[in-house]
Amino acid sequence: MLRWITAGESHGRALVAVLEGMVAGVEVTSTDIGDQLARRRLGYGRGARMAFERDAVTMLSGVRHGVTLGGPIAIEIGNTEWPKWETVMAADPVDPAELADIARNAPLTRPRPGHADYAGMLKYGFDDARPVLERASARETAARVAA
Repeated sequence: MLRWITAGESHGRALVAVLEGMVAGVEVTSTDIGDQLARRRLGYGRGARMAFERDAVTMLSGVRHGVTLGGPIAIEIGNTEWPKWETVMAADPVDPAELADIARNAPLTRPRPGHADYAGMLKYGFDDARPVLERASARETAARVAA
């Protein structure tokens, strides 16, 4: 049985996909995955971000010399926009004074129609939609394509 899990936020450092249950001996390269991610960018209704988004794929484990090993496969898709978001999306605490002057850090208090924002804000008790939209984004599908 194949199982996968994804991790990461839309504007975070990277997205990560872990694929478990792949048999040994299947040929796959970072280029193969990159080609599929390029196809993803061509889909109908893609946002403006798709035009400049570039997916840098790194195979972290489970593949050696282009052949699967039979163990879990971990794939990282780096975010080329990370430097713009590094402070706002930092995993470790950041001084509130430093965040105060960053427009990207402004709370998103009006959920977008047709998105998961409102449901996620209610479910998790957030006053800010940022934690919800970072995970429930079209960008997250890149990790699914990679898996």
